[in-house]
This record gives sequence, structure tokens and C-alpha cells, in this order.
Amino acid sequence: MKYVDEFRNQKLSRLLSEQIHAIVKKEIRLMEVCGGHTLSIHRFGIPELLPPSVHLLSGPGCPVCVSDIRFIDHAIALARLDNVIITTFGDLIRVPGSTSSLEKEKSSGADVRVIYSSLDAIEIANQNPGKKVVFLGIGFETTAPSTAVAVMTAAQEHLTNYFVLSAHKVMPPVMEALIDEGILIDGYIAPGHVSTITGSAMYRFIPEKYKLAVVISGFEPLDLMQSIYMLVRQIEEGRPAVEIQYRRAVRPEGNPKAKTLMNEIFELRDDWWRGFGIIPASGLALRKKYRQYDASVMLPVSVEPPIEPKGCLCGLVLKGLKKPVECKLYKTACTPDHPVGACMVSGEGACATYYRYGKE
Repeated sequence: MKYVDEFRNQKLSRLLSEQIHAIVKKEIRLMEVCGGHTLSIHRFGIPELLPPSVHLLSGPGCPVCVSDIRFIDHAIALARLDNVIITTFGDLIRVPGSTSSLEKEKSSGADVRVIYSSLDAIEIANQNPGKKVVFLGIGFETTAPSTAVAVMTAAQEHLTNYFVLSAHKVMPPVMEALIDEGILIDGYIAPGHVSTITGSAMYRFIPEKYKLAVVISGFEPLDLMQSIYMLVRQIEEGRPAVEIQYRRAVRPEGNPKAKTLMNEIFELRDDWWRGFGIIPASGLALRKKYRQYDASVMLPVSVEPPIEPKGCLCGLVLKGLKKPVECKLYKTACTPDHPVGACMVSGEGACATYYRYGKE
């Protein structure tokens, strides 16, 4: 099967493992900043194939996890309004806010609907002209273009009852924030899906300014093993650079059409990240031209003061400073069925991944 069986070849994986063992001479800390990579790393047992001196850190790559509790509380406040329909991707509905969740609001009578595409929300808006339909836009550069398509469609169809509450974020600022905070990282396993949109140029500042290695990786076992091999070679040879392992999907220029559309609809803003606080120029807000579709402008609500869950280490996990197993709530008070923190909700969250694959 093309691009599956070939990239799950155990013999080749072990060969790469041997090559990594042969060239590693020092302690190396690599961070993946994609939730899909976190999932694949533990699903396929990648850490067990590496030398003890190569450490893999899970970073802020899960869109649901990094969405700040203020965003969840804002969405809950909108859900409590009359004649409002909240449309959201499935993972977000279970993320705990300060005192509630969208799942709890739905069980109490709020109209909260799980959808699979931003265009599903457009269809719901067309079908319910007497309702205000709010789409909760989350994710990085991967999903922002699809939200932009929906906003453009709403404009073309002259919809007046469609709105977006944006928590879209861009990846480079948080990667820089991790380094500036002093977190020990020797190289980044850069996100494959994000990079299909953005291309590789946006990571150049990392080797140029910080002398750290970057390799854009695919998601299969051989992708990740080859990416780790490329990273440790860069690090051991002292030649930090941006390299693309995931060449079957990523081009240096990215997807120009998607980038143009995203830039038409969105502009950068300072934004809240779970565990980080406000990171300058890291979020995406609708441009003034499209503010009539901005839920935060058009549907003002009173949002309760944020209350972080006691004992939850999600913020530290997102920084790579703690592993899920170091949290006292892990597998006790916090499980996928009863999550305390966002990192236990999404299938791409580090805590949920550790729980699923039996990490102790």
C-alpha cells in the first residue's frame, strides 16, 4: 500500500536506529511541536529505538491543548445566549472551562453541534436564518485556510448570521518563545501538516538566530526515524539548518494559494496560549474588512474570570518541562473519560497519548 507499508518497514526502522546509535555522542533533546507527531512517536514505540541520550519532548503542538481557558469560557458564554448555535470540532466540546464545558452546556440545553468542516457551519447558518451560528475556529496554519474559505463563502453568499470565534494560532512565535524561556532544546521535529501550507522558510530564524536544528517530518515510523537521524547528524556535525524530510507533501514555498487566502481573511494579533500566557503576534484575528463575521466583536458577552484547574500540569507538559506521568492527577483524577486538563482530551494531547499507549 503506497506510503503506508513502505513507511512501516521494521527492517529499515532498525537500520536507522543503528545509524542513530552510531553517530550520537552527547545528550540531545528534540522537541516535536505537532500533536500528530506525539501520537505517532508513542504509537510506534519510537523512543525505544533511540539511544538513552536522545530525549524526545512533547511541545505545544496540540491545537485543542494550547487553546487558552479564556477561549473555552468565551465559547461557553456564547453557548448560553438565546438563538445561538455553536459549531465545533469534536475534541473541543469536552475541554473543561473554568466552571463548565461545552459538553455540559449541551446537556443543559444549549445548541452545540459537532461538525467536520468549517463549511458545515455555513450550511447550518443557511438552514437556520433566525439563529446566530458561531464556528469555533481552532488550529494552526493547517486549519486556518479552511476557516478563511468559510468566511469568504459567507461574504459571497451575504450571510448575516454566521460568525467565527477565532483561536487560530501560528507556529513560529511559540517555537521562539520556548527557546527564549530557556527550555533546553537542541532541535525541532517541525510539523508536517503546518508546513504543507507554510513551506519551510518560516523556520529559518531558528538555525540562523538560535543555532538549533530543524527537520520537517512526516508521520509514519520511517518518517520520524529518518527525521531524528537528520537532526542528530546536524547537531553532532554542528551545522544547524532547516531540512525537509516530508518531501512527498512539503515544498519550500508551501501552498501559495492557501497562504494568500489566509492572509486575505486574517491578521496577526497577540494571543493567549495555555501555559505560556500572551505571545506577541501569535494568533489570527479576522481583518477589519471581515469583522462582521467576528463573534468577539458582533456578539459581546460577559466572560467569567478564568480559573485554572488545581494540580493540572498541562501548561508545563506543553512546554516539555514535565511528562504527563509526573502529574499527580494523571490516571487518577484525570482520565480521558473525566479529563481535568485539555492535554487529556484531544487524541493529539500528550496526556491522552501517554494514557492510550500505557506510558508509566
